[in-house]
Amino acid sequence: MERFKVDGHADSFLPEGKHWKLAWSDEFDGDTLDESKWNFRRFFWGRKSPTFTDEGVEVRDGSLHISLIKKDGNFYSAHLQTGSLTYDMPKDTDGFWPFGEFQPAKFMHRYGYYEIRCILPKNSGWHAAFWLQAPGIGSHPDPGQCGVETDIMENYPQHTKGQLLCGNGYGGYGKNTVWPGHFAFPYKETADGWHYYGVDWSPEGYIFYADGEMIGRQGPPEVPVSHVEQFILVSTECHGYHRCFGENCGFEGSGDVWAGSPVEELKRAVLPDEFTVDHVRVFDRVEK
Repeated sequence: MERFKVDGHADSFLPEGKHWKLAWSDEFDGDTLDESKWNFRRFFWGRKSPTFTDEGVEVRDGSLHISLIKKDGNFYSAHLQTGSLTYDMPKDTDGFWPFGEFQPAKFMHRYGYYEIRCILPKNSGWHAAFWLQAPGIGSHPDPGQCGVETDIMENYPQHTKGQLLCGNGYGGYGKNTVWPGHFAFPYKETADGWHYYGVDWSPEGYIFYADGEMIGRQGPPEVPVSHVEQFILVSTECHGYHRCFGENCGFEGSGDVWAGSPVEELKRAVLPDEFTVDHVRVFDRVEK
């Protein structure tokens, strides 16, 4: 990886052999979250989430801090995004249209290198993630025209298996969903606790990186490439609340998405705990 200098901030590390230009970033330099860049995700597949919140988010000391919150035996944490999934918006009409009013995107982008520098949570039972999503994923037979979920980093197996995950999924979240396999890679602590995770998304495919090492590639013909603009998510989620997945939900929609309760690992979590982010940056590939 090649070092990319950003004045007054930690360097970025970008794929070699290409020329890059910074297209968008949040360095979290202020004292509050910049809501010209981020939305709070509060809804999950048409219903208000029981665990997503806009509490516990602080910007201080040049970093974003997303805390795990415990209240009356339940747990909450924030889910930040620069756009939104259309299917999340609760229906707001009496007609046939199944979605609510669109939430305006703060930032959408196509292709490039997407990087986060972060310190991961210490407890199991909740997880942090850095990923890309499209508002209408699964809404067209061709994922290239409606988007691909790109999970750049998910840490939920970190404390149980010593691993992190990255990879893609497409086709929405019903019968047509396809998850061709994520890369599981060992979690290796660094001297200062900070980690870099990134993806190089191009018309040719996706290349995933962790702390300067290439983890794996996905692309045609096995995995389609999104050719539409997508938004960024810096998210956390408390486990046990969103249980309406796959067979648990039922293809007829008979499942109860809110049937869950906090997992035992959450109940044993030692607080305070947080997901700390130093920066999020997007780079475009340019000609020299």
